[in-house]
Amino acid sequence: MVSSGFHPDLRRTARFLPRGGVGPRLLPVLQALGGIQGRRTPADVEIQGLPSGATVRIFRPPNPPTGAAPALLWIHGGGYIIGTAAQDDRLCRRFSAELGATVVSVDYRLAPQQPYPAALEDCWAALTLLAELPGVDAARVAIGGASAGGGLAAALAQLAVDRAQISPVLQLLVYPMLDDRSAALPANRSYRLWNPRSNLFGWTSYLGGADPQVAVPARRADLNGLAPAWIGVGTVDLFYDEDLDYAARLREAGVPCTVETVSGAFHGFDRLVPKAVVSQAFFASQCATLRGAFSLAREG
Repeated sequence: MVSSGFHPDLRRTARFLPRGGVGPRLLPVLQALGGIQGRRTPADVEIQGLPSGATVRIFRPPNPPTGAAPALLWIHGGGYIIGTAAQDDRLCRRFSAELGATVVSVDYRLAPQQPYPAALEDCWAALTLLAELPGVDAARVAIGGASAGGGLAAALAQLAVDRAQISPVLQLLVYPMLDDRSAALPANRSYRLWNPRSNLFGWTSYLGGADPQVAVPARRADLNGLAPAWIGVGTVDLFYDEDLDYAARLREAGVPCTVETVSGAFHGFDRLVPKAVVSQAFFASQCATLRGAFSLAREG
């Protein structure tokens, strides 16, 4: 019986979605399928390599603005263990066209084969590459991602403060996977696609032998000086509580943070039902926030 707590636009889809996620048995299959995705490169996508052997996919706006353009580094989701940048090609095109921005999507190395800090260092290398691309205004670069990609975006915003080389104008965190401690939460019949058991497997794979106090974004004590944030999450998403807690801590640290909560939305709802009104509004909020950040940076 599907919970009546789901958003009306999402109830039908929720009925058919699995409540589980990824475990050790399914991981090799999903990673193999991910390897097939993106083998053919569309004509409008440019591929560049990173020093680690990872790659980025570059999207240019169809009608480039005069002068240097703003830019967005996008980081795909997949629990730190699955997924490819190619899965978000359509989304990256939308961002580029809507914002008149160059978008770089990073195909970072996955755990458990490459645990922390491999993925984060790939994202840092991609951010550095993006800021140096011809036609990009390095003073108007935002970072963003969904799920684990949102967690990496949050960690990257922290790394940017620590390394003091690039200052992102915004961290766009779409239902971000921020806190390994959520793996201890009890199961909830409303969870879709990603549950506490999957979360435990994802975080264990990603962390390897790393210290969670260093590697997990939500465990960082000092959040001062981070880029302004936008955090969006549904109320029946496993990450709902941790995302709102992180938003509150950002605000306490003096970091501007906009929170977009979607009543009755499950994890990844906007990707699974992209044409739904609720999903379109969710994307529009992201674009409006990015435009505002780019505009403020230009005026500054």
